[in-house]
Amino acid sequence: MEPDLKSLVRSIPDFPKKGIIFRDITTLLKDKFGFRSAVESLTARYRGEKIDKVACVEARGFLLGGAVAYQLGCGVVPVRKPGKLPADRIAQTYDLEYGTDAVEIHRDALRKGDRVLLVDDLLATGGTARAAAELVETLGADLVGCAFLIELRDLNGRKLLDKYDVFSVIAYD
Repeated sequence: MEPDLKSLVRSIPDFPKKGIIFRDITTLLKDKFGFRSAVESLTARYRGEKIDKVACVEARGFLLGGAVAYQLGCGVVPVRKPGKLPADRIAQTYDLEYGTDAVEIHRDALRKGDRVLLVDDLLATGGTARAAAELVETLGADLVGCAFLIELRDLNGRKLLDKYDVFSVIAYD
């Protein structure tokens, strides 16, 4: 029997600030059946897509993206916050509620025509995912889809990803 993944996610009110409900996936990750089921759910949709690389977003996306890449038999590419990658890299900025942030990828991480799946733990407003998707495309790769463990639907992040296939395993309204 498949575990109820949503029940394995711990909700922490007022973190990191008042009014926010933080969806903590560490409780799901530590459950061997939950973790396996989450990875299988993220992988199943893309098994026949001949994925070359999984691009995963720092930091919890690394935990899921590496496992998904292993299951798909492909490479894994980190998308990181500025200053974390040691070699030649490109960056993409995105808007936050107050200000901007950025993500980076190594310039040689992807080749033209690589088929890439973007994986992260959470889709909220979509800014980080959109920036990561734009990095993939800037390097000439084809973004096959964007897969998320959790989607916060009321924040409408899919709107920024409307030109991509977007898949989420767990949804909160």
